[in-house]
Amino acid sequence: MDNADPDLDSSEEPAAVTLTEPAEGTPPVITDAEALSQACDALSRGSGAVAVDTERASGYRYWPKAYLVQLRREGAGTFLVDPIPLEGRLEPLAKVLNNVEWVLHAASQDLPCLAELELYPESLFDTELAGRLAGHDRVALGTLVEQLLGYRLEKGHSAADWSKRPLPVEWLNYAALDVELLVPLREKLETDLAAQGKLEWAYQEFEAVRTAPPPPPRQEPWRRTSGIHKIRSPRGLAAVRALWEARDELARKRDRAPSRVLPDSAIINAVLANAKTSADLQALPVFSGRVQRRYTGNWLRPLQAARTLDASELPTPATPGDGPPPVNRWSDKDPDAAARLAAARTSLSELAEHHRLPVENLLLPDLLRRTCWRPPADLSPEGVAEALRVGGARPWQVELTATPLSEALHTQA
Repeated sequence: MDNADPDLDSSEEPAAVTLTEPAEGTPPVITDAEALSQACDALSRGSGAVAVDTERASGYRYWPKAYLVQLRREGAGTFLVDPIPLEGRLEPLAKVLNNVEWVLHAASQDLPCLAELELYPESLFDTELAGRLAGHDRVALGTLVEQLLGYRLEKGHSAADWSKRPLPVEWLNYAALDVELLVPLREKLETDLAAQGKLEWAYQEFEAVRTAPPPPPRQEPWRRTSGIHKIRSPRGLAAVRALWEARDELARKRDRAPSRVLPDSAIINAVLANAKTSADLQALPVFSGRVQRRYTGNWLRPLQAARTLDASELPTPATPGDGPPPVNRWSDKDPDAAARLAAARTSLSELAEHHRLPVENLLLPDLLRRTCWRPPADLSPEGVAEALRVGGARPWQVELTATPLSEALHTQA
């Protein structure tokens, strides 16, 4: 008979330690040149990579700028920099940061707003991307820290309005904790990737993120209005476009998130109701509110203008683009292309499973679709490899996928 105390079962995972504030206390927010100089001196005396994170006011402000920059380096500690009062005076920080490796989580989200501050990494390690390549199903920072390091981070302020001043202490603790364990997490993930033979793959991915150019402006961004599928006619689409553009102009002027100026649902409702007068508009949800009633003319004018457009000025029902059509239409438009894509997806899914990788990290879905829709003239592994390189695939991706993709591209319906 087993008399062991179940509470002492050594096979159980130890409970994660919850962190509610940084080990060294809440760092003060750096808002002036003297404090920044002292922080830069400390950072320059530190060693190793610098953990970097930012907080933005997504959902509150129009511009995706950084309202707080968090930094931590071994031997220096953690620093919270407010870039708003320091605008144009961050050169001392650039001298320290621009010559060292950064550790970030989901780097592609932070790099653009850091580049606006003229802060650029010499090299980087992305713990989210590393987690994906190492085979983790869930790669949120809190999840990885808990699974790999045994600490639980207090989360809950990521969607806060970080343009607010002064920032509450609990928000500052949250922000500081986001960089507290980034370097130890990086070391654990680096060890795991090396053991799996994926470290070189990871560094190729990190460099691709670091050197990626800014995305081109989205064509006809108004077409992403939620609920636009309810609008069937070209003139109705013109009304959506007109309202979207009026909202975007006002949001830009006020530096407010467009959804806070006028929600997408209100745009769609106004078009579906075919509102022609102020009374029509103010009878609708949202537009009947006290604040929105002040802007009735701002919304009515673009609706009226859309009704007077010449037929040649109306938008087409379909989104313009240079890529292949939606996949669900391939079977009708090009059965062979549909067969190629099905075969390629099967091969890449098996390959991704073998290497414990998300299939989208093995090869970008858009590149796979484009290659299957319009295959290269040379379907040999060498010809496919060249097409993948031109399409932006990294060397490790080309090495793994060129041969199975070459075989799949020979498939016919």
